[in-house]
Amino acid sequence: MKENNLLPDLAAYLYAQSTSASGRLPSERELAEHFAVSRGQIREVLAILEAMRIVERRAKSGIYLTTNQASVEAMALFARAGVPLDPIQIYETVELRKIHEIKAAELACTRATDDNYARLREILRLSEERLAAGEGLARQDRDFHLEIVRATQNSVFHKVCSVYYMMGEHRLPVYFSDLERSRRSHVEHVQIFEALLRRDGNLAQALMSAHLQGAESYWKGLIGAAQAEAAAAAAAAGAPAAAPALARA
Repeated sequence: MKENNLLPDLAAYLYAQSTSASGRLPSERELAEHFAVSRGQIREVLAILEAMRIVERRAKSGIYLTTNQASVEAMALFARAGVPLDPIQIYETVELRKIHEIKAAELACTRATDDNYARLREILRLSEERLAAGEGLARQDRDFHLEIVRATQNSVFHKVCSVYYMMGEHRLPVYFSDLERSRRSHVEHVQIFEALLRRDGNLAQALMSAHLQGAESYWKGLIGAAQAEAAAAAAAAGAPAAAPALARA
């Protein structure tokens, strides 16, 4: 196995193996045998996962999953590895993204450079090409929003917001598979871009807020539907409902 694949693959495997009430996971030896790598490689990756608060290694006891304490980076890693996120986490991520990107639109109005504007124009041009070809805008939407964050000239801000898009890597194509939704999004992107060009911070914030409200409502509705479905299934089985996980949605 390639080392660059070991981290997400091991994280996903540990998540899948955490079925016991104790939360205890396979040993380093068992993990090394499963992935056909050395125990040293397993130990190095476990150290990373422990730093991300995904696992805890307890002396003379074993390895335990601690995803309830996981960092934002850990949530992004799980999403990229194909591990479904809790639906509440999905909604909270969208909500937090909205808060950050509204502020980003305001800051970009005073800090955006000619290079930022040039990249935004190119993204809008590519969006028009994809729409003309009947294709969705998952990648262009990500690029547009992150370019606005980049236009704040705050590299830490950009890194933080990039994590949200890593977490949505599998969900955005689903959202933008609706071509009408992609068309509406493009029109709103153009309006936001024009507000940025005019350096109108108040308008840019208002347009960004309205634009992200659509995504927030979509995920809130999807989560509600998933929870209702889980409750119905649990009632039919005579068991208490558990919060469902939305796989790649």
